[in-house]
Amino acid sequence: MSWTLAQLAERLNAQLKGDGECEIHSVATLQNAGQGQISFFTNGKYKSQLLTTRASAVIVHPDFESDCPVNAIIVANPHAAYARVAQMLHPYPRADHGAHPSAQIAPDATVAKTASIGANAVIDSGAQIGEGVVIGANAYIGKNARIGTDSRIFANVTVCDDVVIGERVILHPGAVIGADGFGQAYDKGLWVKVPQIGGVRLGNDVEIGANTTVDRGAIEDTVIEDGVKLDNQIQIAHNVRIGAHTVMAATSAVAGSTTIGSHCMIAGAVAIAGHLTIADNVTITGMTMITKSITEAGSYSSGISAETTAVWHRLHARLKKLDDMAKRFQHIEKKLKITEE
Repeated sequence: MSWTLAQLAERLNAQLKGDGECEIHSVATLQNAGQGQISFFTNGKYKSQLLTTRASAVIVHPDFESDCPVNAIIVANPHAAYARVAQMLHPYPRADHGAHPSAQIAPDATVAKTASIGANAVIDSGAQIGEGVVIGANAYIGKNARIGTDSRIFANVTVCDDVVIGERVILHPGAVIGADGFGQAYDKGLWVKVPQIGGVRLGNDVEIGANTTVDRGAIEDTVIEDGVKLDNQIQIAHNVRIGAHTVMAATSAVAGSTTIGSHCMIAGAVAIAGHLTIADNVTITGMTMITKSITEAGSYSSGISAETTAVWHRLHARLKKLDDMAKRFQHIEKKLKITEE
């Protein structure tokens, strides 16, 4: 698929500098792009690559228009513009309508005529598959699950019973939506399983990464609101609610019954304890442990940056002495009759 620069600029509502009839067929990096390819520039440390690029065009901010030696699409947010251009030039392959002969579809399931069902996929009793939905090979869609228009369910995804999925949702390979939450009641040395009778609801335009798990609710539903993007290998526990347009990077985990606000950015390997509330517009940096609610927007961090092993051993030894040092300091304060203001 190819587009002219004029067409791309019009779609982006952007300014065009250069040949509008130049045809673009793919995206590439500044360093490796060639004829018919487009790249983007946002980071000043790559300016030398911009100056020497062989791309047919580059998406740039107005501040760098004069530095671009080739055709340019000029926008305030080059990275977002690049993402939209990449979607136009590299859309998902069009799937054939209908079901593969090896697919198993329950007689009482409802599958739209424009849907595509892959090899060995299973659509269980009462499931509803909307228009333009693509179900990949070996995927399982549980009883009474509902999948909205133009959603794409990749290979080996499991959508459990009663899960509700909105429109234009993307579930990457191996994702599990609606597995049992980890509900256990302790009784006289034994653990008694608590049935997980809630469901999962995914809003529109949600994207769930490979091997990420979203557990069903214990009683009420786990809810992922519109536009949420979850990376690979994330754990979302039962009855969590994630607000609209929040993003979360790989290997993070959220414990049960925590509510995360909208437009939050959660970096990799973050751990969030259960029964907390995270405000809107919160950023949490990588490897942070959240053990209490966050009530104000802003950036939050914990964890210790890496040091050489020798330095870390010294710091750790001193950390172990902090409690004793604090007690001695308090004793000195009392002797000197120092009080806090």
